[in-house]
Amino acid sequence: MSKKETPLFPLRKGLHARQAHVDLPAGTFEEEHARQGFFGRTTHLYRLHPVTDWTRIEGPLRPHSYDLNPLADSADAKVKASMFGSTETAFAPICILHNGDVALHWVAPAAMDFFYRNADGDDVYYIHAGGGKLETTFGALVYATGDYLVIPRGTTYRFLPGEGPQRYLLIESFSEVTIPDRNQLGPNAIFDPAMVDTPELEPYEMNPKGGPREWAVHIKRESQITKVFYPFNPLDVVGWKGDLTVWRINVKDIRPVLSARYHLPPSAHSTFIANNFVICSFLPRPFEEEEGAMRVPFYHSNIDYDEVLFYSAGHFFSRDGIGAGMMTWHPQGIHHGPHPKAIPLSRTKERTDEVAVMVDAFRPLRATPAAELMENLNYWASWK
Repeated sequence: MSKKETPLFPLRKGLHARQAHVDLPAGTFEEEHARQGFFGRTTHLYRLHPVTDWTRIEGPLRPHSYDLNPLADSADAKVKASMFGSTETAFAPICILHNGDVALHWVAPAAMDFFYRNADGDDVYYIHAGGGKLETTFGALVYATGDYLVIPRGTTYRFLPGEGPQRYLLIESFSEVTIPDRNQLGPNAIFDPAMVDTPELEPYEMNPKGGPREWAVHIKRESQITKVFYPFNPLDVVGWKGDLTVWRINVKDIRPVLSARYHLPPSAHSTFIANNFVICSFLPRPFEEEEGAMRVPFYHSNIDYDEVLFYSAGHFFSRDGIGAGMMTWHPQGIHHGPHPKAIPLSRTKERTDEVAVMVDAFRPLRATPAAELMENLNYWASWK
């Protein structure tokens, strides 16, 4: 057998469930030990204790939890923690976690009197709170809470938010962002491409009252800003054709893959993919119906991926002490799974109502000083 081949059937030793995540042997706790983010070879281990029943943790693999909400409330904090030291508080993304493939930022924009262009990568925004108009090279889009906005590298754009708090999660990808292959599910599964919205061209003001003005484009390259000025509105596009553009999909238009008899792995909820990371959406769905089937995320070890979860709305039944606007980070190599109360609580409900965004990164992430300011240092003990 070559190295690329795998056995048709798994080997079995001792006590084990015939079907993973269903009818666990009495008194055991199942752990999924899997490669390639649940896509690769897998073994299920049946233990006598939850793998998160630790007494203490020393070292960098300790699980992390961050409350991002306070970061958006201080203009000084926004500038100091911005990803490129911007002096423009109207748009100062605050980097939380990053590696060579992806960076996660927290953004609370105000109306921008300048345009922005990312020459480092694609920008994927999840609108946690707020809404407004996004002006782009390709036209304008009205956006609202629950929208994903996918903005290709090199696109010139600016936010014109509406009233009320604005809180966006920015997932910056240093490779092209695409959607996963649906395979046997068919092209209309998860979301029908017809649900995707793209910008509409509209007339842009060229010379406002009072005479000509100078228009600025702030271009980020290698996390430094270059400012380019024009005597005309740089969004002076009057037409375009092609298959590369800004687009939007709302989480309400994403239909999760379901199984009444089996708890599906997180990979079944993939929304976007890029080099060395994936973006998943966890959305309201019915719980598994079959008696004996697990209803909560199973214990697992992050072997190949760092796992980040941003919690946006609803009741996060698998975690205690987690609310909207918070983020958890479980590095490669350390276990995690449901909190102790989650398993019995799941048996009393028929549905989940949570909305959460997950980023699984193949290469280890690093936290920024801004993240460390917002960290709940006792999160590792929350499984007790």
